Amino acid sequence: MNDRSAEPDGAGTAPVTLYGEFTLAGARKVRCAVSLTGKELIVQRLTSSPVERNKLVLSLQDCVGCRAYRSSDSLDPASYLAAYFYPLKRRWVSSGVSRQRVEQCFRLAELQDRRANQEEAEKWARAVRERSARQRYPGDGPCVSELPRPCRIMLLVNPQSGKGQALALYNSHVQRMLSEAGVLHTLVITERQNHARELVRETDLSQLDAVVIMSGDGLLYEVINGLLERPDWEEAVRTPLGVLPGGSGNALAASIHHYSGASLVSSEELLVSCGFLLCKGLVSRMDLVSIHLSSSPRLFSFLSLAWGFVADVDIESEKYRHIGAVRFTIGTLVRLASLRVYRGRLSYLPAGEGCARGAVKLRHNPPPPPVGPGCPSRDSPCQNTLYNSCHSNNSLSARRTESVSSRSASSSLPGPSDSLLLPLDQPLPSDWVVVQEEDFVLILAMYQSHLAEDMLVAPDATLDDGTIHLFYIRAGISRIALLRLLLAMEKGAHLATNCQHLVHTKVRALRLEPYSPKGIITVDGEVVEYGPVQAEVHRGLARLISG
Repeated sequence: MNDRSAEPDGAGTAPVTLYGEFTLAGARKVRCAVSLTGKELIVQRLTSSPVERNKLVLSLQDCVGCRAYRSSDSLDPASYLAAYFYPLKRRWVSSGVSRQRVEQCFRLAELQDRRANQEEAEKWARAVRERSARQRYPGDGPCVSELPRPCRIMLLVNPQSGKGQALALYNSHVQRMLSEAGVLHTLVITERQNHARELVRETDLSQLDAVVIMSGDGLLYEVINGLLERPDWEEAVRTPLGVLPGGSGNALAASIHHYSGASLVSSEELLVSCGFLLCKGLVSRMDLVSIHLSSSPRLFSFLSLAWGFVADVDIESEKYRHIGAVRFTIGTLVRLASLRVYRGRLSYLPAGEGCARGAVKLRHNPPPPPVGPGCPSRDSPCQNTLYNSCHSNNSLSARRTESVSSRSASSSLPGPSDSLLLPLDQPLPSDWVVVQEEDFVLILAMYQSHLAEDMLVAPDATLDDGTIHLFYIRAGISRIALLRLLLAMEKGAHLATNCQHLVHTKVRALRLEPYSPKGIITVDGEVVEYGPVQAEVHRGLARLISG
């Protein structure tokens, strides 16, 4: 092997920093010329065939790790070099691209001295790791730090999430990827609700470089609130958090994949993509939103606040959890068949100068009396719909559980102060906007791009834009129009449909005051106490491993 600091490679596009001729580890008769540039690892088989047929160019952007090791045979003087890549490649069956594993393993035996061969292999491994660490994709946002190498993480896996396959997916994909990237991890299998919350509240975070969650979005909700319940919350909330999809919705995982600029993937392909981004180890800021409920001081959210159709589908489809993400399709069809309308008052503080259609500056008039279940007003714009007057026993049970948990946990929650919110029983400032309509099919506040793997709700959202993307659908929309809107949402095309019932605006804070006596409100997919709620965004409060 030779050092060549200024010699161009075969394509004449970049200087070669290292060059060597090795055999393939699994086929010792196949000899290769291997060149390392600042951006690529180039492998050229030394045969009489045309050059391009035997040339493999691997981008260091796609490399997660490289290692040198010795043979288990004590009589073999050779050392081995293994590099691991996850490039975007076209699928064999369906259209599109996804990250697929490529391993290149070489045998270094130029010298008879075993130690010298090992030193050469280690030199190559260091060079590949150092150069790959410098590479970023054009879609990468600004990062605030990088995970050290080797790094120490605590990996929390919920074996009950989604179809119950999270642990099997860890064994088949994640364990190998972390090993390839040199990431040391401690596996913790969660055993009950709020187990992760308790763990991060008590763990000595100085012994960890990151906390990674492999589950649905509910486990990250627990972790974030656990970090902000600590006395040292200001330092704790800066602990880098990683997300690997292992549940039904996997909204944040899908959002991270989307932010990387890659095309739509799902299921195990999404897991490989998020595993790749985790191994790259770039850490970005992420917004958190503080949520105030009437009988508990507050909790913190990273994804969404929902009332109406979206919350109903999420919670009422829990009974179909064993079938995975298809549960949401079934839940949507069930809820479309019996569409509910909710009455309430929505107010918000705009993020920019303009106001959304159907809103006016806030006037502090007393709210109209609540509308009873099944008794819409005569001038209601909604036809062929029912006002919500019931909910599933499943959602009621979950709501009671979360209400008690939130009340006890958030009563001692330190966290950052809220500068935009007044107590729920006080009038809002005059610069807030009140929505004129009071009958809604759904209200959804989003701070990430995706609500599920296949629901691109806020296409222009970013991790730390300091913005809540507020959507609401006014009563009067037909079932067919709502279904079309939801289908368009799969690819983020709903905002271009010009649906007269859909309103989207960007806000810094909001307040929702339900008048309907019964309903479901969710935060990050978790049921919270039903009643008045308000929220404020805290820009870049948390840290997320985003690749």
